Amino acid sequence: MGLVSIREIKCKRFNKYNLEVYCRLHCHHSDLRCDVSSLKGRICDRATTRMADDSTQSFKAVDLAVQLSPALKAKPHVVDFGTVFTDHMLTVEWSVTEGWQAPFIRPFTNLSLHPACSSLHYGIQLFEGFKVYRGDDSRLRLFRPMLNMSRMADSAKRACLPAFDQTELLECIRRLVEIDQDWVPQSDSASLYIRPTFISTEPSLGVKRPGRALLYVILCQAGSYFNSEADAISLWADPKYTRAWKGGTGDCKMGGNYGCSLFAQYEADDYGCQQVLWLYGQDHQITEAGTMNIFLHWINQDGEEELATPPLDGIILPGITRRSILELTRKWGEFKVTERYLTMSQLCCALKQQRVKEMFGSGTACMICPIGHIVYLGENLHIPCRDKQSVTSRLTKELTDIQYGRTPSDWTFMV
Repeated sequence: MGLVSIREIKCKRFNKYNLEVYCRLHCHHSDLRCDVSSLKGRICDRATTRMADDSTQSFKAVDLAVQLSPALKAKPHVVDFGTVFTDHMLTVEWSVTEGWQAPFIRPFTNLSLHPACSSLHYGIQLFEGFKVYRGDDSRLRLFRPMLNMSRMADSAKRACLPAFDQTELLECIRRLVEIDQDWVPQSDSASLYIRPTFISTEPSLGVKRPGRALLYVILCQAGSYFNSEADAISLWADPKYTRAWKGGTGDCKMGGNYGCSLFAQYEADDYGCQQVLWLYGQDHQITEAGTMNIFLHWINQDGEEELATPPLDGIILPGITRRSILELTRKWGEFKVTERYLTMSQLCCALKQQRVKEMFGSGTACMICPIGHIVYLGENLHIPCRDKQSVTSRLTKELTDIQYGRTPSDWTFMV
């Protein structure tokens, strides 16, 4: 994680909420008792020590160059997710000989890559995804973006790509969104999706640490992630396919984790299901649903009302929506909230005994998505769906109220 400079504080790049979010991420919990004014005067020594080596050679937002597009695109009203992109993009180049170059906002254009580029041959690449929301007050907000920056840095380390100052990248992204802000819709059902991407541009064959890399950010319009009008999605669960495994990269946001899922996804389509419920191990542990983290609201074996989700054991992506759900529901204090292993045999038993209240997936693209039924070992398992009083409905409202600024929160970052 990078450090905010005194210059940035004086320039007011961090409002009260943004600075509190930053310090919560970087400081020891005891420091959170300090007020914002004192935090402005002393960014924590712990964060300084931890990240000095990574951030000192990073690119800086103050060096950002901007080339505006001479011709702006028309903005369609209705688009499929990820198909229409804004007028500009951010690029930052790196090489082992010259380090990070100055960040550059430029007109959206194609990339030029060497045919031997190692991201194409060996999958040395990763990405992130989060959204910008236009509130009822017309102000633009990002939702917990420093968590995305932190996860991206973790993925980069795993991919042997160079470290960067997360705060500097976020400021560059903020500027990109500011330039293309007219693309952010005034709608509760749509937003602008931000896709930071980090690839090796090493122009030679051979599996090795890259000597060249490109970090770039593109923006696209985002409506509904699923094409179906159905309220709850269907899942196909078959243990013959595995999304991730212990010691692998399932907890990183790398393209290879998604590309290898396509074959199973199309087999799920053949069974009339929209997504794959990924299982792991001989006991058929429930891990993720498509690209979503998964939650089960039920009465557990001990007779307790519980909201459960699989633990972060290396095969589960640490989703920002997942974390937010855990923090919100623990704050409610109304039922047990746990990170625990769940198996298909436990789910089937609970369904037969009518102990399942609801089941849903979570993620940035879909936010919260109820699950209606699961096809498993030739059996169609019907999952109770949400109503207005369900946890799913309540979480959806609370999260969207924060994202669109109806509920003040230090989870929002003002553009």
